[in-house]
Amino acid sequence: MRYSIAEIAAAIGAEAVGDVTLTVTGAAEPAAAGPDELALAMTPAYGAALREGRALAAVVWPGADWRDLGLRGAILVPRGRLAMARLSAYLDVGQVWPAGVHASAVVDPSVRLGGGVSVGPCAVIGAQAEIGEGVRIAEHVSVAAGAVIGAGVTLLAGVRIGRRVRIGAGTLVHPNAVIGADGFSFVTERPSHVETARRELGEGIVPEAGTDATWHRIHSLGSVVIGENVEIGALTAIDAGTIRPTVVGQGTKIDNLVHIGHNCVIGKDCLIAGQSGIAGSVRIGDRTVLGGKAGVGDNLTIGADAVIGGACNIMANVPAGRVMMAMPAMPIGQQVESYKALRRLPRIIRDITAGDKAVSKRTTSD
Repeated sequence: MRYSIAEIAAAIGAEAVGDVTLTVTGAAEPAAAGPDELALAMTPAYGAALREGRALAAVVWPGADWRDLGLRGAILVPRGRLAMARLSAYLDVGQVWPAGVHASAVVDPSVRLGGGVSVGPCAVIGAQAEIGEGVRIAEHVSVAAGAVIGAGVTLLAGVRIGRRVRIGAGTLVHPNAVIGADGFSFVTERPSHVETARRELGEGIVPEAGTDATWHRIHSLGSVVIGENVEIGALTAIDAGTIRPTVVGQGTKIDNLVHIGHNCVIGKDCLIAGQSGIAGSVRIGDRTVLGGKAGVGDNLTIGADAVIGGACNIMANVPAGRVMMAMPAMPIGQQVESYKALRRLPRIIRDITAGDKAVSKRTTSD
């Protein structure tokens, strides 16, 4: 399929200049782009690479001298990454979803299927589940009893949806994510060492040998509620709540390999990057961002619009709007000062050593 520069510009809400009748088959990086491809050079940093390629048209920054860059046409975008989001959505033809239920799928007779649903090979849908209009369920997906899947939801290969989970319209769940497994919650007959350690700051008495250390499971009765237009990455796990549901607010985007513990409440439009781990009963405000490998201790609150840097370990509540980085996490200003002090340490040590030598020489000469 070919797209004209004018068509692409209209689709992404940008200005087209030059020969807008030029057509392309897709997009490419500037240096690798051929005559039939649209080069993506959204900032001046890509100018040199654009000259290396053979593209006749490109997406460029405002004010770019596109003719001097060897182009016959261009699309001007003031915000490159936003343009990338719109362009990639426009060019992505997506997966073909056959209508209806595949012959190998197992769908309980009590399931309510909306119109235009696609259910792939070897999928399983349990009793009393509700599947909204236009839902797309890929191969080997399982939807447990009583789950409610909103209109336009896409569940990709191998996704597991637990019992009574509710997923809002337009949500996308990537392969092998698990939503609604039991939370990690256990208790012993008598208070264990780990139970008393926090309260006593590690000074608790270790139970005597022979004390019953059996862990008794606290079952999860609360399930999970996912808002509309959420994205959940591959191999991510969101545990069911103990009594009330674990909640993920609308518009939140969750990367691959993220774990969200039982009873958590995640706000709207949050970003949670890969390998982040959020312990049980955490509350995270709207629009908060967690960098990759961020960790959040249990029963903590992170306010709205907070930014948690990659690999941060959050061990105390974080106020709204606070930017945290380092490990252990601390306010960004404090962390920068600490980092500067760390960088100055070698010089300080040299100065102290030189001063000691000078004192030593004076003492010897005296």
